[in-house]
Formats: sequence, C-alpha cells, structure tokens
Amino acid sequence: MSEALVLFSGGQDSATCLAWALDRFDRVETVGFDYGQRHRAELDVRDAVRDGIADVLKAGDRLGIDHMLDLGLLGQISETSLTRETEIAMRDDGLPSTFVPGRNLIFLTFAAALAYRRGARHIVTGVCETDYSGYPDCRDDTIKAMQVALNLGMERRFVLETPLMWLTKAATWQMAEAIGGSALVELVRERTLSCYLGDTETRHDWGMGCGDCPACDLRRTGYSEYRSACS
Repeated sequence: MSEALVLFSGGQDSATCLAWALDRFDRVETVGFDYGQRHRAELDVRDAVRDGIADVLKAGDRLGIDHMLDLGLLGQISETSLTRETEIAMRDDGLPSTFVPGRNLIFLTFAAALAYRRGARHIVTGVCETDYSGYPDCRDDTIKAMQVALNLGMERRFVLETPLMWLTKAATWQMAEAIGGSALVELVRERTLSCYLGDTETRHDWGMGCGDCPACDLRRTGYSEYRSACS
C-alpha cells in the first residue's frame, strides 16, 4: 500500500494538499504542529476540515489518524509576528516579520521522524514558491535539499511532495475544484483558516479572516481570480 503523511495546519493550502493526497494514496495520515502561533485558532478547525474532506471525497476508509505535535520551544525562541503580538511588516533585510526561522525545516524533520515510525514514504507539504510571502524555507531548492538530508540522515527514501509549489492561489482553488468539485471548494472556503491573526469572526466571500494581513490578501486575490476565470 502507498502511504502518505500530510502536514496539515487547517489552512487552505494544507487542506488542498490533504485532498490531493487522499486522491492518490491508499492511506493518508495527518500531522499538525502547535508552536505557540499567534493564529492558533487554525488548529481548532482541523478536525472539522479533515472530516469534511474525507466526506466530500468519500475517502473515510483512506484517512488515517491525526497527530498533533507540541513544538512550543520553536515559539519560545522566535521573535516574529506569528509568535508575538507585534506589527506585521517588512524587515530591513527584506524578509517579512511573519517569517519564523527554521519553521518548515523543523516541521519536515519531525514529520519525517513520524513517517519513519508510521511506515509512510511520502510526506506532503503545502509550501509554494509562486504565491508566497518571501519565506526562504518555502522554496523548491530548500525542499530538495531537505529531502536529500532526511534520506541520508534516516537511511530512507522519503519523497517530499509539494503539489502547490508552482501554483498561484487561484490555481490552488482550481485544484480543489478539480479534485472534489464545488463541494470541496465550498468546504475550503467556509471552514479553513489562513489568517495570520486567527480571525474567525469576520467572514468574506473568500472565507474567514481579518482581511488585512498578507495571508488574507493572498487568499482574497486568489479567490477573486479563480471566480473571474470561472465566469
């Protein structure tokens, strides 16, 4: 059997990756990370999104268990807008203040250690170099280097799957539609949370969020372009 482990935060990208994995692999498990993120509300929607995707795709028999890992130490050593109540802005070095150094590297290392134990070869992550916030650990070169390091260090042949790497946010919405039709698009729109501030009270036609942070801006723009292409 082909087995995959999906890094699943509860946001749009990871939800689309979960649907992508359920469409391709015999068995899929998920892993989330609690690192003291400012937008921790995203973790609260994970169960409903997981169950909803499995229901839409009729993939309940392929969706395995969920793992939640406590990475609070990452939040303790990070001084960023995602781990502290500070303004979201561009830094002097050209990186956004929401960049958490080492975050994706740590996530993938722990995911690989879990995949090693669970017998999963494929590790799916929603990183993207096309529509992203300038994070260097989302780049294709970074992921390729991590795959080499993990395989050498664990004596395994993991495959780090990045189905969204070269997609715009509009194309990510289109991928969801291609996999699960309008029902999956609606589920992603209604239930996932991408907002850096974790705003679950304010609703827009593209979903929940403050509407002002970079994550909301990307999601809003992508949804608008997707809807324009559909009309």
